[in-house]
Amino acid sequence: MNAHFQRQEKRGNARRGSVLLIVLLTLVFATSALLLFIEKASTDLLVPIREADASRLRLEAYSALETTLAVLEDFREVAEGLHSPAEGWGSPLEFAGYEPGEGRTVEVTMEDESAKLPLPAVKPEVLVALLKHWQVPQMEAERLADSLLGWIKKDHTPTAIGAPTTQDYETAALPFLPPGRSLRSFAELAAIEGVRQAFFDEAGNPTELYQRFTETFSLYRYDSPNINGGRLEPLLAQEVFDEQQLQRVNEYLSGAGTYQTQGPGFFKSTRSIAAVAGGQPSKLDYGMTVQALRITVTVREGLSSFRLSTVVAPVEGGAKVVPPSNVATTNGEPTEGTGSTPSTTTPSTQTTKPATAAASNTPATAVPEAVDLKYPFTFLEIRENDKTVPPPAQSDEPIA
Repeated sequence: MNAHFQRQEKRGNARRGSVLLIVLLTLVFATSALLLFIEKASTDLLVPIREADASRLRLEAYSALETTLAVLEDFREVAEGLHSPAEGWGSPLEFAGYEPGEGRTVEVTMEDESAKLPLPAVKPEVLVALLKHWQVPQMEAERLADSLLGWIKKDHTPTAIGAPTTQDYETAALPFLPPGRSLRSFAELAAIEGVRQAFFDEAGNPTELYQRFTETFSLYRYDSPNINGGRLEPLLAQEVFDEQQLQRVNEYLSGAGTYQTQGPGFFKSTRSIAAVAGGQPSKLDYGMTVQALRITVTVREGLSSFRLSTVVAPVEGGAKVVPPSNVATTNGEPTEGTGSTPSTTTPSTQTTKPATAAASNTPATAVPEAVDLKYPFTFLEIRENDKTVPPPAQSDEPIA
């Protein structure tokens, strides 16, 4: 009997052990599934969380931008144009006493885009001189210049040996035609035969020549670069300035060397340039005011951040964007009869009035009359977290 009871007890213990093992395995699988679900849910929530953070910080960024533009406009009116941050507008938020929201920090940086050479109006001899200054051999420099000018100017006839022609593009594996207008993005350089091989390596990575080119040229159209921006390498390349003249000008602009006690300076006339550099400043072909300004606003709150990057230009005498592809250019300007300068994205330039029921036959959904606010700047480019903001759709049709 005792042996029988012992056997029964062993079977019962074995069954209880099996049940316990099954329960433990179930708990392990359930816990693993729960952890995987939590991890996936956390990943899926990252996008909505980031969008929510961007939405909260976006308003702060645009508020800081509007404050910055208001300060710039005050200085522009007093000085009859913006010349250099040395005038006092280098820290606009501090000047205006701007206070960000609690727990937030706002940083504004500015770069004079118009200190670069305007690519749409580049002259062949300037382009060749720069390429030679960057250690490109004479024949290769002429070929590169011809290749680029054949892309951005409709009626350009290449003269350098090996420069591509329209027929070369038409007979390519994927036939296309050069647009006949200046670049709208530096990425276009990869499509230009001859230029692609010099500006990109075999893996498609930008070369040093590409970096120097993009740091020297601007994609926007304006009359002349601002000498107060301090990008004077083209003057050295063209032998307009020698090394000593260039050093004196840089020291004057930065407040270094013999101008250390004076602090950063800026030029407002060719006479002042002659007093510092000597020579004949009238031959510089440079201006002295900002025609395009790149403003970057960064808002931070804890681990969250929002970055707003814009390029603005004064309404009068400021830079313009490159015309559309269907508007051919010759010397960087739209060809007469082919179209006008394209409109640019200009937020806040217009506001609307409430629609009135003055006539019974006027639909309630008709587009209301716009009022010009005479906004002092044109927005040439807007990027939010490095994503381009598309311009608003414009239509004369009633809104349905």
